Amino acid sequence: MTVFARRARASAGRMHPELSLVSYTLLGHLEERGGCRATDLAAHYALDKSTVSRQVAALERTGLIERRLDPEDHRVQVLHLTDTGREILAQVTESRRAAFRERLADWPEEDLQRFATYLTRYNAWIPAPKDRG
Repeated sequence: MTVFARRARASAGRMHPELSLVSYTLLGHLEERGGCRATDLAAHYALDKSTVSRQVAALERTGLIERRLDPEDHRVQVLHLTDTGREILAQVTESRRAAFRERLADWPEEDLQRFATYLTRYNAWIPAPKDRG
């Protein structure tokens, strides 16, 4: 798992020099949700608010995301992808998919099915609630 994580971090940097794996993940979440607050990102990924704040600031500086007022509550700022952010995310996503296709090209169908089943199972895991006794 450590090697897998290292390769994922390294590949994000190769695909776009200013886009870390965390940044890529945050952009993907913003695209999937159609925007959200920084505090929502922190809660979803169980990250410290200061960590998310630094990542958001870097993504804003590079023009990949922007803040907009929430139409229902003007006290709240919602993060959204910019057009550039959407383009970069699409490019990086396609590069990652091409790398996966290349790496898995020689795998038999049975192995691919088993691998997909294991990944689905791994990603579906939900931690047990902590004892708050």
